Amino acid sequence: MTQDRSVRAVGWARSLPVTSGVKAAREWSREHLRALGWERTAPDLVDSVVLTVSELVTNAHVHARSGAQLILVWDGRCLHVTVHDASSRVPEQRRPDDGALGGRGMLLVDALADGWQARPCPRGKDVIACFQPPAR
Repeated sequence: MTQDRSVRAVGWARSLPVTSGVKAAREWSREHLRALGWERTAPDLVDSVVLTVSELVTNAHVHARSGAQLILVWDGRCLHVTVHDASSRVPEQRRPDDGALGGRGMLLVDALADGWQARPCPRGKDVIACFQPPAR
């Protein structure tokens, strides 16, 4: 039996302790999107991914009060952006008051990503957003 050894996906992972800034997550993500060539072919998509990373890592640090593990996986169809934190409480979309300073993060993720989901796991939760690049 022959095995297909072609690459099916490429991924990167990074731990982000609470003491690290969200800026580090944004820069790290932008660097890997550059490796995919997206800064040249889909710059608006790169901005959407980076803003989503910023929101999800901020949520992990502020609401879960934990470090975050950021994982980017490109499977040829979708870039899966996963942020894991130590809280099992899944995020909810809220309709904040007009004067509220926060509470819009998941509304923003919903508007930017092609889809997202949150799921509890044994040691916290994963929030996963999917981004599909424009057809060439």
